[in-house]
Order: sequence, then C-alpha cells, then structure tokens
Amino acid sequence: MTNFTTRLMVAAATLVAAAGAASAQTMKAEIPFTFRANGAVMTAGTYRVTLDYTSGTPILYLFNNDGGHSVLAQARVPHDVPKAWQAAGSPVLSFQCGSSLCSLSGVWSGGDRPAYNFATPKLGKDEPVRVALISLRAEKGD
Repeated sequence: MTNFTTRLMVAAATLVAAAGAASAQTMKAEIPFTFRANGAVMTAGTYRVTLDYTSGTPILYLFNNDGGHSVLAQARVPHDVPKAWQAAGSPVLSFQCGSSLCSLSGVWSGGDRPAYNFATPKLGKDEPVRVALISLRAEKGD
C-alpha cells in the first residue's frame, strides 16, 4: 500500500505542476527607466514577465535578465481593459510616473483576460503624473 500511496502522491504533484505551468504566461519587456514594483526599486533593462494565474489572484513575477534582480507583485481586483490597450492589441505593463520615479501600476496579458492594477505609492499633491506603457512580447525559447 505504501508504494501505491507514493505513486499517487507523485502523480498528484505532477498534475499540479502541469496545471500551474499551463496557467502561467511568460513574456518579455524592455523597460527603459528605473521603476518601483511592490516597494522594490528596479533598474532599467530587459525583464522576463510571468503572470501566474494558479492562485485566486494573479501574481506578476518580474525578473531582470541583466542584473538578476526580481520582484513579485500580487494583482488587485480585475477591471475592464482600457480601450487604448485593446486597440493596440498587445499585452502591456502600465507605469504611473511622477517627477522622480515610475511605479508599476497595471498589467494586461492580452486576449480575453481582464486588466489588473497594482498598489502604487501616493504622489505629491501637485506632482505632475504621466502614464508610461510598455508592450510585452512572447518570450522565445532558447
């Protein structure tokens, strides 16, 4: 019975891993500016961006290919995709930029999925705000 239980546990673990891989989407982004994500300051560079939908709320993983820095951020409540994003047709990262630093503020992985926002630091009362959009593209295999 122990051998059967072990095989059953291995099969269950394999199934969970396969389901997780199928529901995670990996893309690439060229981010040309320093930014803040989930409280961490990230440098400009090429990032591998993975959206993991295995939990109830999507989690975004950012991994900097140049410096090896990484961060994860939990998405907030889903919302309708802005029309400009849909019109462009490609997945996108959105940043809220103040006078000194940009902060990751949203993501859309394309298709029929909703867009998600991330918590951002409060800007100064009269601080100018702009939005920067970075297109995501499919990551090619090695």
